[in-house]
Amino acid sequence: MPSRKLTRSIVAGAAAIAVAGGSYGIVSATSSSASTAASSSPAASSASPAASSGSGGGGSNARSGPAAGGSSGTVGSVSTSGFTMTTSGGQKVTVDEASATTYQKGTSPASASAITTGESVLVLGTVNSTTITATQVTVQPTGSEGSAASSAAGVVPFQQGAPSTSKQAGQIPANYSQGSGTIVSGTAASKATEAALAAYPGGVVDRVVKLSNGEYEVHYIGVNWPHHIFVNQDFKVVGAD
Repeated sequence: MPSRKLTRSIVAGAAAIAVAGGSYGIVSATSSSASTAASSSPAASSASPAASSGSGGGGSNARSGPAAGGSSGTVGSVSTSGFTMTTSGGQKVTVDEASATTYQKGTSPASASAITTGESVLVLGTVNSTTITATQVTVQPTGSEGSAASSAAGVVPFQQGAPSTSKQAGQIPANYSQGSGTIVSGTAASKATEAALAAYPGGVVDRVVKLSNGEYEVHYIGVNWPHHIFVNQDFKVVGAD
């Protein structure tokens, strides 16, 4: 692993620049005045990495820049500068590691050598489309994140050309308006991201927003449903739409 660490030190300055993915299934919400829509082609994803998450056409999004979030999935390949993984919903994710990235195996500290093909991992960091610059990577118990869990949670995987699913689960904050709130980072964003991914595995959290009532809206991409997961002040999931 010395070669991986040496290479990480060389590329650490560049690791924070997440290259926007052109992959299928990249979805995101438009501004509060625009209708939600689903990304329908690689070209659309490339032009607007945060193409909208409902049905219809895409639109501009002031919140489409990199923000704190994360994802979970199975490691597909490992390189000197990071790895790729696939979520239980079928979304491909690129993970860039840096010298500051920390590692855990369960609850115990670990090193980059713990990241091997086939491992189930939780990745937290700065998200830009489907690329994550990792601040923390946790190797999870085998079978902790899979398609069965995703299906049981009601997550609808992205399918090219399929209309976005529109439904609600649990409690949606009163007077919630898409695009409202303040983007957060740090511990709050990490806890809200982990809670959302545990309840609804399969997608990518590309930002966490604190609402006026103190709860959090966790924005979800890479799936047809849910697009917004709501987490209370105790970091418990209370609803989704």
